Amino acid sequence: MALTFPVAPMKATLGTLPDGDGWAHEIKWDGHRTLAHVVDGEVRLQATAGGDATARWPEVRAIGTAINAGSAILDGEMLVIGEDGRPSFDLVQRRDPARHPAMFHVFDVLQVDGTDVTSADYLQRRSLLAGLLEPGSHWDVPAYRIGEGAELLAATREQGLEGLIAKRTDSTYRPGARSKDWVKVKNRIRTEVVIGGFTEGAGRRSGTLGALLVGVPDGAGLRFAGGVGTGFDLATLESLTAALTRITTDTHPFTSDPPRQVARSATWVRPERVAVIEIAEFTNDGHVRHASFVSMIER
Repeated sequence: MALTFPVAPMKATLGTLPDGDGWAHEIKWDGHRTLAHVVDGEVRLQATAGGDATARWPEVRAIGTAINAGSAILDGEMLVIGEDGRPSFDLVQRRDPARHPAMFHVFDVLQVDGTDVTSADYLQRRSLLAGLLEPGSHWDVPAYRIGEGAELLAATREQGLEGLIAKRTDSTYRPGARSKDWVKVKNRIRTEVVIGGFTEGAGRRSGTLGALLVGVPDGAGLRFAGGVGTGFDLATLESLTAALTRITTDTHPFTSDPPRQVARSATWVRPERVAVIEIAEFTNDGHVRHASFVSMIER
């Protein structure tokens, strides 16, 4: 049966690099997951949640002229390259096609000329994709590597990239499924931050902190760097809440005012405590992204 708009994409599980043979490795690109539905040269782009994203990516619509078929459904990642030559999720969010055009990395194919190919295995679909899409200035088919995952992961870490997706070479495409046949392996940056406040917890965290509000020292003082709301166990939440409550103050310690929606519910503390956190990256605004608490530094 032919697949129609929208199609729920297959998703990877978060994990560690798999052992053994039978795995293909792709670079994990930091952007917006997107499906392209192409019919007779016309393109309709679909966001992960199913919405129509065609208007958001005008520079990619011409991909319809690069398909060697009357129709197809392609799966990939829409990304934007920053000034440093690396994908920037922040620029994806801001969207300025004139200054920072998108690149659509197509890594899978679900349908060709009305024929559902999701039951074909990964290598068969990749072979089909190689002959289906002609390269263009705003789309391509990124390479994959059989085996040698540890070496490729190390290379992505050195280049400041997000990590890898490991996919079983015999895996079929299961629309809407989150499968262990695809494993997301992320590089994480460990960094120190100064705690300048916290928000109150809710629900199961009622009575303890919800998130730490943190800063990073720079030449002018302590620059606000966002919030850290994950990585805590109950004992840490209780002890950290008690410790921070003893050093509260009326004003924030940052060199510029934190966003109003943060400040409204914040309790400020003297900048005396330092935490180690793991993040995906610092955004262009200098805020932590996908931050998780690791430990406190006792000084």
